[in-house]
Amino acid sequence: MDTRRYCLTCDLKDDPQLIEEYKTYHKPGNVWPEITQSIKAAGVEDMQIFLSAHRMFMIIEVNDSFSFEQKSRMDNENQKVREWEEIMWQFQQALPWAREGEKWILMEQIFQLDAGES
Repeated sequence: MDTRRYCLTCDLKDDPQLIEEYKTYHKPGNVWPEITQSIKAAGVEDMQIFLSAHRMFMIIEVNDSFSFEQKSRMDNENQKVREWEEIMWQFQQALPWAREGEKWILMEQIFQLDAGES
């Protein structure tokens, strides 16, 4: 099965205390098991989130069964995911160019190092 990689970005509120609390929610063992189960059930093979100041960067590796539309439907139908997202929205803020209700924004890849280049 082939995998694809997507990179997304989102901001946290620029408040050191809120950022630390958000990081605590995401420490190993703190993410609710229903959330990680939902992510995997959608076809996400790997997910990593990085933080610089209050800007986040997420990399997801997905399998052939993944689609953003299906993931959105699954999330909307899952009470625990909706509850988690409501809690996370207390820490997150939309990017200035985000559409109404949009959190994580898909990033455009503009460069890839070619192994054959010197």
